[in-house]
Amino acid sequence: MESPFRLDATDWKILRELQRDGRLTNVALAARVGLSPPPCLRRVQALEKAGLIAGYRALLDAAALGFQIAVIAQVGLKSQAEAALHDFEDQARRWPLVREAYAVSGEADFLLKLAARDLPELQDFIIRELTAAANVDSVKTTLILRVSKYEPGVPIP
Repeated sequence: MESPFRLDATDWKILRELQRDGRLTNVALAARVGLSPPPCLRRVQALEKAGLIAGYRALLDAAALGFQIAVIAQVGLKSQAEAALHDFEDQARRWPLVREAYAVSGEADFLLKLAARDLPELQDFIIRELTAAANVDSVKTTLILRVSKYEPGVPIP
């Protein structure tokens, strides 16, 4: 669904710069996009109010924080009824090791990105929580060996 908010070139510049560095001060952002600070701040607030800027957060270094294992889990459910899908989504939101969850089409019903400190923690979660969850039919995991590209957000030219 397209937003009724109309973006001009300056709005796109603001979004690009904030996506690159959400900690920019308003003064620095204004300088980068060619505005004075007051109108820049008004535009950022309008973009936030329109829901085009969903929030701000720090990107943490998982390995430096002791999370050495990252896995993609393909989860197949026994039932794809809407209530069953919502129940699984609710459960996935409650599991701390699940960092991202996507309802998908194809061989799996969901793709989950998991972060764990080590293999025993991961195995314990998969056996005791994930595969034991109501409506889960199958789980296939793929260990992430290294991240070749990590660029969250959208491609803004």
